[in-house]
Amino acid sequence: MKATVSLAAAVTLAMTAAAASAQTTGSEVQRSVDQQQRIEQGLQSGSLNTHEAAKLEQGEAHVDKLESNALKDGALSPAEKARIQKAQNAESRAIYKQKHDAQLGNPASASSQRMQKNVQRDVNQQARVKEGVSSGQLTNREASSLERGQARVDHKEAVAGADGHVGAGEQARVQHAENVQSARIYRKKHNVAEK
Repeated sequence: MKATVSLAAAVTLAMTAAAASAQTTGSEVQRSVDQQQRIEQGLQSGSLNTHEAAKLEQGEAHVDKLESNALKDGALSPAEKARIQKAQNAESRAIYKQKHDAQLGNPASASSQRMQKNVQRDVNQQARVKEGVSSGQLTNREASSLERGQARVDHKEAVAGADGHVGAGEQARVQHAENVQSARIYRKKHNVAEK
């Protein structure tokens, strides 16, 4: 009887710890979703131009790498969480600063439209990762791998828009990377072996 109670207590503690870890990881990924949405909104309103959005995407890549590295071992320590939050706070300030400076973008331009489409896909992909973590479909290690992929995509967006213009060829390369990432998210959420 005593062993059964101890086993039940241990199982309950492990489930509580796993749920808390998923909630913490989910909240960090949700913040990435929110920041990507702010970038997209800035492009749509014209408060961000393509060059500014590209600089912000480089910052998002940095945050995604931090998240990936922190989750590699399957856990998120308080120190790692603090480092991620510090980087997210810096990125949040950068988004605010860029959206409220004197530079304006043309949301109707082909370049801005391409960048908007790329950032919208980022929002969708990050939301899928967050949902997977929250539902238990993704482990922290799987989320780590996917955040590394998101960092690569963000970096490609930053490079594409670094000169203030995203051409059709550049967008095609970014969209290809997004397609690869989308397939990886699906496979990891559905526990399909990667090829």
